[in-house]
Amino acid sequence: MILNEKLPPREFKVGVNSQIIIKDCGTISLDADEQVTLVTSKGKEYDIARKDWGYYATPSVNGRLKNQGFKTALVRNHYGKYYVMIVDEEKLNAFKAYLAQEKNELEQWLDEL
Repeated sequence: MILNEKLPPREFKVGVNSQIIIKDCGTISLDADEQVTLVTSKGKEYDIARKDWGYYATPSVNGRLKNQGFKTALVRNHYGKYYVMIVDEEKLNAFKAYLAQEKNELEQWLDEL
């Protein structure tokens, strides 16, 4: 694994009204069969694993993610682009507010398939 931290982080605006500021903190390069785990302040985990053919972008949506307290959403934005979003079950109201603010639509909860 190679970690390249950006100091200071690169900042850019996104969203319908460009009111959200994203901080790009760096890059991680993984070799095949390496994994990194992202951890929330409450200890919930989200893994990304590199394979020789690409990536496991998420853990199992109806297994490990669900057990960690996440829901997996397929979302369409107002430009017709699709995104997979991982939602903390304790933050569903904030997620719904975000969808409305950004004019996005929940297409399907993938963990409920």
